[in-house]
Amino acid sequence: MTWHSRLTAHRERLRPVVGALVALILAAATVTIDGMHTRFDYFPAHPPLFVAVPVGLLVGLAVWFRRRRPALLLAAALGAYVVLSAWFAVVFAQYTLADRTSSPRRVAVASAVALVVVTPPIWRGGGVDAAMMSVGICVVPALLGLYTGARRRLMTELRRRAERAEREQRQRVLQARSDERAQIARDMHDVVTHRVSLMVLHATALEATKGASAVDIGKQIGAIGREALTELRSLVEVLRTESEAPLAPQPGLAELETLIADSRGLGTTATLELTGEHGTTRPPELPALIEHAVYRVVQEALTNVHKHAADAETRVRVHCTRRLLRLTVTNQNGVGAHPSGLPSGGHGLLGIAERIRLVGGELTAGPTPDGGFEIAAEIPLDDVSQKQPTHMKATR
Repeated sequence: MTWHSRLTAHRERLRPVVGALVALILAAATVTIDGMHTRFDYFPAHPPLFVAVPVGLLVGLAVWFRRRRPALLLAAALGAYVVLSAWFAVVFAQYTLADRTSSPRRVAVASAVALVVVTPPIWRGGGVDAAMMSVGICVVPALLGLYTGARRRLMTELRRRAERAEREQRQRVLQARSDERAQIARDMHDVVTHRVSLMVLHATALEATKGASAVDIGKQIGAIGREALTELRSLVEVLRTESEAPLAPQPGLAELETLIADSRGLGTTATLELTGEHGTTRPPELPALIEHAVYRVVQEALTNVHKHAADAETRVRVHCTRRLLRLTVTNQNGVGAHPSGLPSGGHGLLGIAERIRLVGGELTAGPTPDGGFEIAAEIPLDDVSQKQPTHMKATR
Protein backbone atom coordinates (compact mmCIF):
# COMPACT_ATOMS: atom_id res chain seq x y z
CA MET A 1 0.00 0.00 0.00
CA THR A 2 1.39 3.39 -1.01
CA TRP A 3 1.58 6.39 1.29
CA HIS A 4 -1.29 8.00 -0.55
CA SER A 5 -3.45 4.91 -0.09
CA ARG A 6 -2.70 4.88 3.63
CA LEU A 7 -3.49 8.60 3.88
CA THR A 8 -6.76 8.11 2.01
CA ALA A 9 -7.75 5.23 4.28
CA HIS A 10 -6.94 7.36 7.35
CA ARG A 11 -9.09 10.20 6.01
CA GLU A 12 -11.98 7.84 5.36
CA ARG A 13 -11.84 6.63 8.96
CA LEU A 14 -11.86 10.22 10.27
CA ARG A 15 -14.55 11.51 7.90
CA PRO A 16 -17.58 10.59 10.10
CA VAL A 17 -15.94 12.20 13.14
CA VAL A 18 -15.12 15.40 11.26
CA GLY A 19 -18.58 15.51 9.70
CA ALA A 20 -20.29 15.17 13.10
CA LEU A 21 -18.05 17.85 14.62
CA VAL A 22 -18.75 20.33 11.80
CA ALA A 23 -22.51 19.63 12.04
CA LEU A 24 -22.50 20.29 15.80
CA ILE A 25 -20.52 23.51 15.43
CA LEU A 26 -22.84 24.91 12.72
CA ALA A 27 -25.95 23.89 14.66
CA ALA A 28 -24.69 25.49 17.89
CA ALA A 29 -23.57 28.66 16.12
CA THR A 30 -26.94 28.98 14.38
CA VAL A 31 -28.76 28.86 17.69
CA THR A 32 -26.42 31.00 19.83
CA ILE A 33 -25.09 33.77 17.52
CA ASP A 34 -26.50 37.15 18.46
CA GLY A 35 -24.70 39.86 16.57
CA MET A 36 -25.38 42.46 13.87
CA HIS A 37 -29.13 41.80 14.07
CA THR A 38 -30.00 45.29 12.94
CA ARG A 39 -28.16 44.61 9.70
CA PHE A 40 -29.19 41.00 8.92
CA ASP A 41 -32.55 40.45 10.63
CA TYR A 42 -35.74 39.99 8.69
CA PHE A 43 -37.62 40.31 11.99
CA PRO A 44 -37.10 43.02 14.62
CA ALA A 45 -36.74 40.59 17.57
CA HIS A 46 -34.55 37.52 17.91
CA PRO A 47 -36.70 34.33 17.89
CA PRO A 48 -37.05 32.38 21.15
CA LEU A 49 -35.14 29.17 21.83
CA PHE A 50 -38.06 26.88 20.97
CA VAL A 51 -37.81 28.28 17.45
CA ALA A 52 -34.02 28.70 17.26
CA VAL A 53 -33.15 25.18 18.48
CA PRO A 54 -35.16 23.27 15.82
CA VAL A 55 -33.77 25.55 13.10
CA GLY A 56 -30.23 24.95 14.39
CA LEU A 57 -30.81 21.18 14.48
CA LEU A 58 -32.16 21.32 10.93
CA VAL A 59 -29.01 23.13 9.78
CA GLY A 60 -26.82 20.59 11.61
CA LEU A 61 -28.68 17.69 9.97
CA ALA A 62 -28.27 19.29 6.54
CA VAL A 63 -24.54 19.76 7.23
CA TRP A 64 -24.25 16.04 8.03
CA PHE A 65 -25.68 15.16 4.58
CA ARG A 66 -23.87 17.99 2.76
CA ARG A 67 -21.71 15.69 0.58
CA ARG A 68 -24.71 14.00 -0.99
CA ARG A 69 -27.27 16.83 -0.74
CA PRO A 70 -25.49 20.21 -0.97
CA ALA A 71 -28.62 21.87 -2.35
CA LEU A 72 -30.53 20.76 0.78
CA LEU A 73 -27.89 22.43 2.92
CA LEU A 74 -28.27 25.70 0.99
CA ALA A 75 -32.05 25.63 1.45
CA ALA A 76 -31.67 25.02 5.19
CA ALA A 77 -29.04 27.76 5.45
CA LEU A 78 -31.24 30.30 3.66
CA GLY A 79 -34.13 29.38 5.96
CA ALA A 80 -31.88 29.84 9.00
CA TYR A 81 -30.79 33.20 7.60
CA VAL A 82 -34.38 34.38 7.33
CA VAL A 83 -35.29 33.17 10.83
CA LEU A 84 -32.07 33.59 12.81
CA SER A 85 -29.85 35.81 10.60
CA ALA A 86 -27.38 32.90 10.30
CA TRP A 87 -25.34 34.41 7.45
CA PHE A 88 -22.33 32.18 8.21
CA ALA A 89 -24.48 29.13 7.37
CA VAL A 90 -25.16 30.67 3.94
CA VAL A 91 -21.41 31.18 3.43
CA PHE A 92 -20.72 27.55 4.33
CA ALA A 93 -23.57 26.28 2.15
CA GLN A 94 -22.47 28.30 -0.88
CA TYR A 95 -18.92 27.01 -0.58
CA THR A 96 -20.08 23.40 -0.13
CA LEU A 97 -22.46 23.51 -3.10
CA ALA A 98 -19.81 24.97 -5.42
CA ASP A 99 -17.17 22.54 -4.14
CA ARG A 100 -19.40 19.51 -4.67
CA THR A 101 -20.65 20.30 -8.18
CA SER A 102 -18.81 20.60 -11.47
CA SER A 103 -21.54 22.72 -13.07
CA PRO A 104 -20.85 26.50 -12.97
CA ARG A 105 -24.38 27.05 -14.23
CA ARG A 106 -25.84 25.37 -11.17
CA VAL A 107 -23.59 27.44 -8.92
CA ALA A 108 -24.66 30.65 -10.68
CA VAL A 109 -28.35 29.80 -10.13
CA ALA A 110 -27.70 29.01 -6.47
CA SER A 111 -25.78 32.28 -6.04
CA ALA A 112 -28.62 34.28 -7.62
CA VAL A 113 -31.17 32.66 -5.28
CA ALA A 114 -28.91 33.36 -2.29
CA LEU A 115 -28.52 36.99 -3.32
CA VAL A 116 -32.31 37.37 -3.57
CA VAL A 117 -32.74 36.02 -0.02
CA VAL A 118 -29.69 37.62 1.63
CA THR A 119 -29.72 41.11 0.08
CA PRO A 120 -33.01 42.72 1.33
CA PRO A 121 -32.14 43.20 5.03
CA ILE A 122 -28.56 44.21 4.20
CA TRP A 123 -29.63 46.85 1.68
CA ARG A 124 -31.77 48.69 4.19
CA GLY A 125 -28.72 50.76 4.98
CA GLY A 126 -27.79 50.99 1.29
CA GLY A 127 -24.35 52.02 0.04
CA VAL A 128 -21.30 50.26 -1.27
CA ASP A 129 -20.81 48.29 1.96
CA ALA A 130 -24.14 46.54 1.49
CA ALA A 131 -23.22 45.43 -2.01
CA MET A 132 -19.79 44.21 -0.93
CA MET A 133 -21.32 42.35 2.02
CA SER A 134 -23.89 40.63 -0.21
CA VAL A 135 -21.21 39.59 -2.68
CA GLY A 136 -18.99 38.43 0.19
CA ILE A 137 -21.73 36.17 1.58
CA CYS A 138 -23.13 34.75 -1.66
CA VAL A 139 -20.57 35.02 -4.45
CA VAL A 140 -17.06 34.84 -2.96
CA PRO A 141 -17.65 31.48 -1.17
CA ALA A 142 -19.08 30.08 -4.42
CA LEU A 143 -16.03 31.13 -6.42
CA LEU A 144 -13.72 29.68 -3.78
CA GLY A 145 -15.72 26.44 -3.81
CA LEU A 146 -15.54 26.18 -7.59
CA TYR A 147 -11.75 26.57 -7.45
CA THR A 148 -11.17 24.03 -4.67
CA GLY A 149 -13.60 21.54 -6.23
CA ALA A 150 -12.01 21.78 -9.66
CA ARG A 151 -8.55 21.45 -8.14
CA ARG A 152 -9.57 18.43 -6.09
CA ARG A 153 -11.14 16.71 -9.09
CA LEU A 154 -8.07 17.45 -11.18
CA MET A 155 -5.74 16.04 -8.53
CA THR A 156 -7.96 12.98 -8.16
CA GLU A 157 -7.91 12.36 -11.90
CA LEU A 158 -4.13 12.82 -12.09
CA ARG A 159 -3.69 10.47 -9.15
CA ARG A 160 -5.99 7.92 -10.77
CA ARG A 161 -4.05 8.10 -14.01
CA ALA A 162 -0.75 7.73 -12.16
CA GLU A 163 -2.05 4.70 -10.28
CA ARG A 164 -3.40 3.19 -13.51
CA ALA A 165 -0.05 3.78 -15.21
CA GLU A 166 1.72 2.18 -12.25
CA ARG A 167 -0.58 -0.84 -12.37
CA GLU A 168 -0.04 -1.18 -16.11
CA GLN A 169 3.70 -0.93 -15.59
CA ARG A 170 3.58 -3.68 -12.97
CA GLN A 171 1.52 -5.81 -15.33
CA ARG A 172 4.06 -5.26 -18.11
CA VAL A 173 6.90 -6.22 -15.75
CA LEU A 174 5.05 -9.35 -14.62
CA GLN A 175 4.27 -10.25 -18.23
CA ALA A 176 7.90 -9.71 -19.23
CA ARG A 177 9.04 -11.93 -16.37
CA SER A 178 6.51 -14.58 -17.34
CA ASP A 179 7.65 -14.44 -20.97
CA GLU A 180 11.29 -14.68 -19.90
CA ARG A 181 10.56 -17.69 -17.68
CA ALA A 182 8.74 -19.35 -20.57
CA GLN A 183 11.68 -18.62 -22.87
CA ILE A 184 14.15 -20.05 -20.35
CA ALA A 185 11.93 -23.11 -19.89
CA ARG A 186 11.90 -23.67 -23.65
CA ASP A 187 15.67 -23.26 -23.85
CA MET A 188 16.25 -25.67 -20.97
CA HIS A 189 13.93 -28.22 -22.55
CA ASP A 190 15.49 -27.90 -26.00
CA VAL A 191 19.10 -27.93 -24.82
CA VAL A 192 19.14 -30.24 -21.84
CA THR A 193 16.59 -32.75 -23.10
CA HIS A 194 18.44 -33.24 -26.37
CA ARG A 195 21.83 -33.67 -24.74
CA VAL A 196 20.59 -35.95 -21.99
CA SER A 197 18.67 -38.04 -24.51
CA LEU A 198 21.87 -38.54 -26.49
CA MET A 199 23.69 -39.56 -23.31
CA VAL A 200 21.02 -42.10 -22.43
CA LEU A 201 21.01 -43.51 -25.94
CA HIS A 202 24.80 -43.82 -25.93
CA ALA A 203 24.65 -45.53 -22.56
CA THR A 204 22.06 -47.95 -23.96
CA ALA A 205 24.31 -48.60 -26.93
CA LEU A 206 27.20 -49.22 -24.53
CA GLU A 207 25.15 -51.87 -22.75
CA ALA A 208 24.30 -53.50 -26.07
CA THR A 209 27.95 -53.74 -27.14
CA LYS A 210 28.82 -55.71 -23.98
CA GLY A 211 32.23 -54.12 -23.69
CA ALA A 212 33.10 -53.66 -27.36
CA SER A 213 34.03 -50.08 -28.31
CA ALA A 214 33.38 -49.10 -24.69
CA VAL A 215 36.13 -46.47 -24.69
CA ASP A 216 34.83 -44.67 -27.79
CA ILE A 217 31.24 -44.65 -26.58
CA GLY A 218 32.37 -43.52 -23.13
CA LYS A 219 34.23 -40.60 -24.68
CA GLN A 220 31.13 -39.63 -26.62
CA ILE A 221 29.01 -39.74 -23.45
CA GLY A 222 31.56 -37.58 -21.63
CA ALA A 223 31.67 -35.01 -24.44
CA ILE A 224 27.90 -34.79 -24.63
CA GLY A 225 27.67 -34.45 -20.84
CA ARG A 226 30.20 -31.62 -20.80
CA GLU A 227 28.29 -29.80 -23.55
CA ALA A 228 25.04 -30.21 -21.61
CA LEU A 229 26.64 -28.88 -18.42
CA THR A 230 28.10 -25.88 -20.24
CA GLU A 231 24.77 -24.96 -21.80
CA LEU A 232 22.89 -25.54 -18.55
CA ARG A 233 25.41 -23.42 -16.64
CA SER A 234 24.86 -20.52 -19.04
CA LEU A 235 21.10 -20.72 -18.52
CA VAL A 236 21.45 -20.84 -14.73
CA GLU A 237 23.78 -17.84 -14.90
CA VAL A 238 21.05 -15.85 -16.62
CA LEU A 239 18.64 -16.75 -13.81
CA ARG A 240 21.05 -15.83 -11.02
CA THR A 241 22.40 -12.52 -12.25
CA GLU A 242 20.51 -9.25 -12.64
CA SER A 243 22.89 -8.00 -15.29
CA GLU A 244 22.39 -8.48 -18.99
CA ALA A 245 22.64 -11.98 -20.34
CA PRO A 246 25.87 -12.89 -22.12
CA LEU A 247 25.58 -12.40 -25.84
CA ALA A 248 26.63 -15.88 -26.87
CA PRO A 249 25.94 -16.85 -30.48
CA GLN A 250 22.86 -19.03 -30.91
CA PRO A 251 22.89 -22.09 -33.19
CA GLY A 252 21.31 -21.62 -36.58
CA LEU A 253 21.19 -23.25 -40.01
CA ALA A 254 24.96 -23.60 -40.15
CA GLU A 255 24.88 -25.93 -37.15
CA LEU A 256 22.29 -28.27 -38.67
CA GLU A 257 25.03 -30.35 -40.28
CA THR A 258 26.58 -31.02 -36.87
CA LEU A 259 23.17 -31.89 -35.47
CA ILE A 260 22.53 -34.35 -38.30
CA ALA A 261 26.01 -35.85 -37.85
CA ASP A 262 25.28 -36.47 -34.15
CA SER A 263 22.12 -38.34 -35.10
CA ARG A 264 24.03 -40.45 -37.61
CA GLY A 265 26.49 -41.30 -34.87
CA LEU A 266 23.60 -42.86 -32.95
CA GLY A 267 22.65 -45.07 -35.89
CA THR A 268 19.84 -42.96 -37.32
CA THR A 269 19.88 -42.60 -41.10
CA ALA A 270 19.44 -38.84 -41.33
CA THR A 271 19.90 -36.55 -44.34
CA LEU A 272 19.83 -32.80 -44.69
CA GLU A 273 18.75 -30.78 -47.69
CA LEU A 274 19.17 -27.00 -47.78
CA THR A 275 17.85 -25.17 -50.84
CA GLY A 276 17.27 -21.59 -51.80
CA GLU A 277 15.24 -19.81 -54.44
CA HIS A 278 15.14 -21.15 -58.02
CA GLY A 279 16.57 -24.49 -56.93
CA THR A 280 19.88 -23.12 -55.65
CA THR A 281 21.64 -24.96 -52.86
CA ARG A 282 22.35 -21.77 -50.96
CA PRO A 283 19.41 -20.24 -49.08
CA PRO A 284 19.54 -16.50 -48.31
CA GLU A 285 20.89 -15.21 -45.03
CA LEU A 286 18.09 -15.09 -42.47
CA PRO A 287 17.48 -13.24 -39.18
CA ALA A 288 19.12 -14.95 -36.21
CA LEU A 289 15.78 -15.55 -34.43
CA ILE A 290 14.37 -17.45 -37.41
CA GLU A 291 17.51 -19.55 -37.84
CA HIS A 292 17.53 -20.37 -34.13
CA ALA A 293 13.86 -21.38 -34.22
CA VAL A 294 14.47 -23.68 -37.20
CA TYR A 295 17.44 -25.25 -35.43
CA ARG A 296 15.36 -25.97 -32.32
CA VAL A 297 12.58 -27.56 -34.39
CA VAL A 298 15.03 -29.90 -36.09
CA GLN A 299 16.67 -30.68 -32.75
CA GLU A 300 13.36 -31.60 -31.13
CA ALA A 301 12.28 -33.65 -34.14
CA LEU A 302 15.51 -35.68 -34.10
CA THR A 303 15.20 -36.20 -30.36
CA ASN A 304 11.71 -37.64 -30.88
CA VAL A 305 13.02 -39.89 -33.63
CA HIS A 306 15.67 -41.24 -31.26
CA LYS A 307 13.01 -41.85 -28.62
CA HIS A 308 10.35 -43.51 -30.74
CA ALA A 309 11.86 -44.74 -34.03
CA ALA A 310 15.63 -44.80 -33.74
CA ASP A 311 16.20 -46.91 -36.87
CA ALA A 312 13.80 -44.90 -39.06
CA GLU A 313 15.20 -43.07 -42.04
CA THR A 314 14.82 -39.34 -41.40
CA ARG A 315 14.95 -36.53 -43.89
CA VAL A 316 15.34 -32.85 -43.03
CA ARG A 317 14.46 -30.32 -45.74
CA VAL A 318 14.86 -26.55 -45.49
CA HIS A 319 13.64 -24.60 -48.50
CA CYS A 320 13.86 -20.83 -48.38
CA THR A 321 12.76 -18.16 -50.84
CA ARG A 322 12.54 -14.40 -50.54
CA ARG A 323 9.02 -14.69 -49.12
CA LEU A 324 8.79 -18.03 -47.33
CA LEU A 325 10.84 -20.57 -45.40
CA ARG A 326 9.49 -24.10 -45.33
CA LEU A 327 10.94 -26.77 -43.05
CA THR A 328 9.96 -30.44 -43.02
CA VAL A 329 11.36 -33.22 -40.87
CA THR A 330 10.00 -36.58 -42.03
CA ASN A 331 10.84 -40.00 -40.66
CA GLN A 332 9.63 -43.33 -41.97
CA ASN A 333 8.00 -46.01 -39.90
CA GLY A 334 10.79 -47.40 -37.75
CA VAL A 335 10.93 -50.64 -35.82
CA GLY A 336 11.19 -48.68 -32.57
CA ALA A 337 13.61 -46.98 -30.29
CA HIS A 338 16.17 -48.69 -28.12
CA PRO A 339 14.84 -49.66 -24.69
CA SER A 340 16.31 -46.56 -23.11
CA GLY A 341 13.35 -45.59 -20.95
CA LEU A 342 13.43 -41.98 -22.11
CA PRO A 343 10.42 -40.05 -20.76
CA SER A 344 8.08 -38.15 -23.04
CA GLY A 345 6.24 -35.28 -21.39
CA GLY A 346 4.64 -33.84 -24.51
CA HIS A 347 6.14 -30.39 -23.95
CA GLY A 348 8.60 -30.51 -26.83
CA LEU A 349 6.12 -30.10 -29.69
CA LEU A 350 4.30 -27.37 -27.78
CA GLY A 351 7.60 -25.55 -27.23
CA ILE A 352 8.72 -25.60 -30.85
CA ALA A 353 5.22 -24.63 -32.02
CA GLU A 354 5.46 -21.59 -29.75
CA ARG A 355 8.89 -20.74 -31.12
CA ILE A 356 7.60 -20.80 -34.68
CA ARG A 357 4.56 -18.75 -33.73
CA LEU A 358 6.78 -16.09 -32.14
CA VAL A 359 8.59 -15.54 -35.45
CA GLY A 360 5.29 -15.30 -37.32
CA GLY A 361 5.08 -18.85 -38.65
CA GLU A 362 2.96 -21.94 -38.18
CA LEU A 363 3.93 -25.49 -37.24
CA THR A 364 2.05 -28.71 -37.89
CA ALA A 365 2.89 -32.22 -36.79
CA GLY A 366 1.26 -35.56 -37.43
CA PRO A 367 1.61 -39.08 -38.83
CA THR A 368 2.17 -39.73 -42.52
CA PRO A 369 0.17 -42.19 -44.67
CA ASP A 370 3.03 -44.70 -44.69
CA GLY A 371 3.12 -44.87 -40.87
CA GLY A 372 5.89 -42.37 -40.32
CA PHE A 373 5.77 -38.92 -38.77
CA GLU A 374 6.27 -35.42 -40.15
CA ILE A 375 6.86 -32.04 -38.58
CA ALA A 376 6.38 -29.09 -40.94
CA ALA A 377 6.84 -25.38 -40.36
CA GLU A 378 6.24 -22.40 -42.61
CA ILE A 379 7.66 -18.97 -41.74
CA PRO A 380 6.79 -15.95 -43.89
CA LEU A 381 9.77 -13.71 -44.62
CA ASP A 382 9.83 -9.98 -45.23
CA ASP A 383 11.42 -10.13 -48.66
CA VAL A 384 14.76 -11.48 -47.42
CA SER A 385 17.49 -10.18 -49.68
CA GLN A 386 19.56 -12.71 -51.51
CA LYS A 387 23.07 -12.16 -50.26
CA GLN A 388 26.44 -13.64 -50.86
CA PRO A 389 26.79 -17.33 -50.02
CA THR A 390 26.97 -17.90 -46.31
CA HIS A 391 28.54 -20.66 -44.29
CA MET A 392 25.96 -23.32 -45.40
CA LYS A 393 26.24 -26.08 -47.94
CA ALA A 394 23.74 -28.70 -48.96
CA THR A 395 24.52 -32.23 -47.89
CA ARG A 396 22.93 -35.57 -48.49
